[in-house]
Amino acid sequence: MQHDKIDKKDKTNINTENLANVLIADCDPESTRLMLAILARKGIRGHIVDNEKSVIDFINKGSCDLLFSSDTICKKGKANKHQDFHELIRTIKTNCPELPVIMMAQAEQQNSQNQQLIVERAVWAIRHGCHDFLIKPLDEKKVEELLDTYLPNHSYSSIVSAHEGTRCLYQIVGRSTKLIQTVGIAKKIAPTTAPVLVSGESGTGKELIAYLIHHKSRRSDGTYIRINCAALSESLLESELFGHEKGAFTGAYTQRKGRFEMAHSGTLLLDEITETPIRFQAKLLRVLEQQDFERVGGNESVRVDVRIISTTNKDLLHEVQQGKFRQDLYYRLSAVRLTLCPLRERTDDLSDLVWYFVNMYSREVQRHITELDPAMMDIFAKYHWPGNVRQLRNVVRTSLMLGVGNVLSLADVSWLFDELQPLPQLANDSTYNDTSQASTESPEHSTVNTNSNFRLGGLPLEHIERRAILETLHQTGGNQTKAAKVLGISDRTLRDRIHRYRKEGCLQPA
Repeated sequence: MQHDKIDKKDKTNINTENLANVLIADCDPESTRLMLAILARKGIRGHIVDNEKSVIDFINKGSCDLLFSSDTICKKGKANKHQDFHELIRTIKTNCPELPVIMMAQAEQQNSQNQQLIVERAVWAIRHGCHDFLIKPLDEKKVEELLDTYLPNHSYSSIVSAHEGTRCLYQIVGRSTKLIQTVGIAKKIAPTTAPVLVSGESGTGKELIAYLIHHKSRRSDGTYIRINCAALSESLLESELFGHEKGAFTGAYTQRKGRFEMAHSGTLLLDEITETPIRFQAKLLRVLEQQDFERVGGNESVRVDVRIISTTNKDLLHEVQQGKFRQDLYYRLSAVRLTLCPLRERTDDLSDLVWYFVNMYSREVQRHITELDPAMMDIFAKYHWPGNVRQLRNVVRTSLMLGVGNVLSLADVSWLFDELQPLPQLANDSTYNDTSQASTESPEHSTVNTNSNFRLGGLPLEHIERRAILETLHQTGGNQTKAAKVLGISDRTLRDRIHRYRKEGCLQPA
């Protein structure tokens, strides 16, 4: 469940708009001026505070990406500054363990006693979670290196985004024509009250589009409520959507409002609407038509004014034809239909998405990426991405964590390299083609003959094994881990077979 009131500010077709926020906790005007000048050159927002409470308040807003703090920052009215700094660091690391903190200390006198004191402070800071230690006057080059490591600011194309203060609410990254058209339609229909059906494969960003529609609508000041229909049984789904009265069932100790009631004057997102049972769909249709309902266990009619957005990863019209979804509910939900293309049809967006995820996750691995490996990007362009953008995000994050150096590549993650290989397809192997009649189309559109008249008798065992491997790979969408599990062999054995087939010229990359 999510309640959001959104500041209606967005930017379109602007690179590097998801600006990072650096908090500078210091009372030294010279240091703060230098820091702000460096941040301005790099396009990073700088925020200055001078006491412990202001530091905690800013961090609690959830928009702080990096903290530079002087060791003399303290609570207002207190004299023991170093003790207060220690308390501040402990508080930050307890509440926000992933936040990078850079400690700054003043070298007041160049003598052995002062140097020993600075060393002790530096040791304490590193041991208690600070990521680095700087001595004033600050070294401009060192500060820039830290910013490059913890806050990479690589440019990428963004179609639309929205911010609330310093916090990014959503951002749709890419430049492909199909994505731009989809976003354009979403903006156009947003001010209306028409129900919207957003379809697309898992991981394509259906919820982002739904949130965009709410944000651009006249209901953006109202609440935005989500419910995952696939995660709840029929009885729980009814209680969650319509609420229940006290004593309606065992455990119902108080009256509870449902999601429809919470979304009054706002937007309700029905995620994975195709997973609702047929019997429940009849109840849902009535509520959508009448905009009123009774809570579970109650008799009083509750009237609401709610806009409905639904999402599905299935072909809903096909579900209707199969009798798995009510036709009248389908027409009620799909006044406007938006379809999000899979990532394999948006190869123009790959580079932008990779840099976006590099910016997002470089901080946690403290790795400065300056270049994308062309071989990796070529693999990405040929891969069919069954998990779409969500899968790409995890691939980039894994490569960042397990790789080394300034170039992002798959060279250090062999299992990931194997997983991202395109589906194998047949080369000119007359023996195999005569028996299997497999298509030599691209894997995404290929068909493998499953004719029941196909006979195994008289065929070499090697050809039968090859057929089983290829058909299983096709059925699992090229996922070698799943294919190996179905075949009852190890991942390594499957990789060896594929490598051998390619070497023999029986298989070729898609």
